[in-house]
Amino acid sequence: MTIRSNTLFYGDNLDVLRKYIPEESVDLIYLDLPFNSKTDYNILFKESTGEESTAQIQAFTDFWHWDAVANRAYYYLVTEAPNTDTADLIEAIFKFLGRNDMMAYLVMMGERLLELHRVLKSTDSLFLHCDTTASHYLKLLLDSIFEPRNFRNEIIWKRFNFHADAKRFGRVSDRLLFYSKTDEYKFRRVRAPFKKDYIESHFTYKDENGQRYTTSDLNPPGGRGPIYEFHGIKRPWRFEEKKILELEKKGLIYTKSKVPRLIRYLDELEARGGAAVHEIWDDISLNSMANERLGFQTQKPSPLLERVIKAGSDRGDWVLDPFCGCGTAIAAAEKLGRRWIGIDVTYLAINLVKKRVKDSFPDVNFIVEGEPKDLGAAKELAKNPYQFQWWALSLIDAKPVGSTLAKPEAGRKGADEGVDGWIRLIDGLEGPVKKVVVQVKSGHVSVKDIRELRDVVMRQKGVIGVFITLEEPTSEMVKEVKTTDPYVSTKWNREYPAIQILTVAELLHGKKPELPPAISPLQEAPRIEKIRSRFVQEKLA
Repeated sequence: MTIRSNTLFYGDNLDVLRKYIPEESVDLIYLDLPFNSKTDYNILFKESTGEESTAQIQAFTDFWHWDAVANRAYYYLVTEAPNTDTADLIEAIFKFLGRNDMMAYLVMMGERLLELHRVLKSTDSLFLHCDTTASHYLKLLLDSIFEPRNFRNEIIWKRFNFHADAKRFGRVSDRLLFYSKTDEYKFRRVRAPFKKDYIESHFTYKDENGQRYTTSDLNPPGGRGPIYEFHGIKRPWRFEEKKILELEKKGLIYTKSKVPRLIRYLDELEARGGAAVHEIWDDISLNSMANERLGFQTQKPSPLLERVIKAGSDRGDWVLDPFCGCGTAIAAAEKLGRRWIGIDVTYLAINLVKKRVKDSFPDVNFIVEGEPKDLGAAKELAKNPYQFQWWALSLIDAKPVGSTLAKPEAGRKGADEGVDGWIRLIDGLEGPVKKVVVQVKSGHVSVKDIRELRDVVMRQKGVIGVFITLEEPTSEMVKEVKTTDPYVSTKWNREYPAIQILTVAELLHGKKPELPPAISPLQEAPRIEKIRSRFVQEKLA
């Protein structure tokens, strides 16, 4: 399969990478691994028991357990994977850690990192975002896959200015492990505005026009440069003699020191973008993304992803985020004129990314692979009841009960009291927002379900109940709906059925519940102006 347009994949990224992404087809990979720095990771070193399924992984929580799936991943890496260095490393770590949750995490990541190495072009790079809990293990894993010589940087991103931690220094930073696939790789130096205190401390000189400047030495790189006499000093210089004399003629050589120095004007450096960015990033904070927050607990600020994408790719390149979450990397790639591929294992995240892209870039075209497009696919998805529930709720813009994108399992059955989702209505100038109760059923249904829904609507002080069913409703269910008094909206001066049945087949054909105007359950993302050039438009056409 050749990917020709911006694409979101719903599914396990390991399956998607193996099935859909061709070898050496991606220009830049950014992955923010499913780790939440607020979690107590000591649990990762506790031994696990039992053979339960990977429900935690499918729900995309931060808890990884040694189970049958982790065991299979381990044996794949040590017996079948083509990289023997990785096999040796995994065996060595296994002897040290044993069968625990950290080991489960590492073998799951190992499988995926091997596939990411396969799809990455030989001239391109990977940025792996993690915290310090497992960064040392992950760096070893990346060394075994990309080779130690292709390690480029361990970037320290200062997330917070302050973080209170009991009995240890506050953890305020993340790590970005930067690897290239070969020695020949793309890298664009990025710059950031000078900080005020840096300007005050370094640009201490002013010329006759009041323009600030600083000076830097004229030493050649590595001490090797053309040797000649300049201002009575014979030594290696950074520039050829002709060049240094031209600079002096332009007034760019400072001669009041013992050894001549190069004059660097603040306004000229700022016009070039400011200071070159190094491996400690303390100029991008979480506060800078306040207007783009979408309720995703581990959401990263857009400037962070824009910096990564600018450094490691060109306009028109393919950017892949295999753990795309709320889609910050995708939004940054679209803004900067890159093509993109996003993958996520929860439909909550896919639905959020779809809305984010549509809000931020109304004219962009993209496709979604893996979400049901017919009844047969819907029945297949129903084998995973929670993903089916979240998908069905997204078809009518309902919010799953109690769930968040960071911890979607909070919306599971138990304390929901018969409510799978909510829709909030705008129906009145004053007073509380009206509520619609939504239930989703993927199995057998009967008239009892409709009666129970009606009771739940009353108990929850809702005004309308919507019943989504994979099966066709029975005639008794339809009759029961008709016996229910309608909801009368005084604001809109019309009646709405108080209990409504919608089949999945009807939803797939575009049918919606009859409701007054509703409030979107997802926060609206800000509209973003894309940075495009004629070259990009021609390349993407």
